[in-house]
Amino acid sequence: MTVSGIDRLHSQLGKLEDMFPGYVTEIVEGSIVVNPVRPFHGKTIQRVWALLETQLPPAWALVSGVAFPFDDANEFCPDIAVIPAEAEAENRSAYPADLIELVAEVVSPESVRRDYEVKPRWYASRGIADYLVLDPLKSHVVTMWNPASDGYRGRDVIPYGPDLTVDSPLGKLTLTTGRLPVDPKARAVS
Repeated sequence: MTVSGIDRLHSQLGKLEDMFPGYVTEIVEGSIVVNPVRPFHGKTIQRVWALLETQLPPAWALVSGVAFPFDDANEFCPDIAVIPAEAEAENRSAYPADLIELVAEVVSPESVRRDYEVKPRWYASRGIADYLVLDPLKSHVVTMWNPASDGYRGRDVIPYGPDLTVDSPLGKLTLTTGRLPVDPKARAVS
């Protein structure tokens, strides 16, 4: 796809987002994906954002819902991405994926496969040091680290409850998981 083709696609995605407020739009494996945002999704993002923001070194900043093109068929809008503060200050709608140091996605019923299977391959292939999957459906966090060209070499599943410390290149980051929302249907199934 040419640069003008990518610009056209960005324009189309922007129009879709305007037409469907309350939905997140991404390009995943060549398909345009539109997902509804649920209250637990947003609440999880807000709580994790607040925790991370106070712990990040000044040279780093958080962004959410902005585009990170990986190739012509994959452009993700992470729920939370940590990028250099200097880049964030440019206030753009899209950034190079190589800027991301840590990324977090919140699972929704529609995003399970993408968050657990598709995105880890892409995030790891770009050398993103840490990937967190916050899952209100299963009441746990999956941490992935040690990126390689075909995925992450390290992976832990931590139930919501205790504090989680991520030993990242940004320093030790602690997330309080006991206050993260859990889908009521997940409690019935667990």
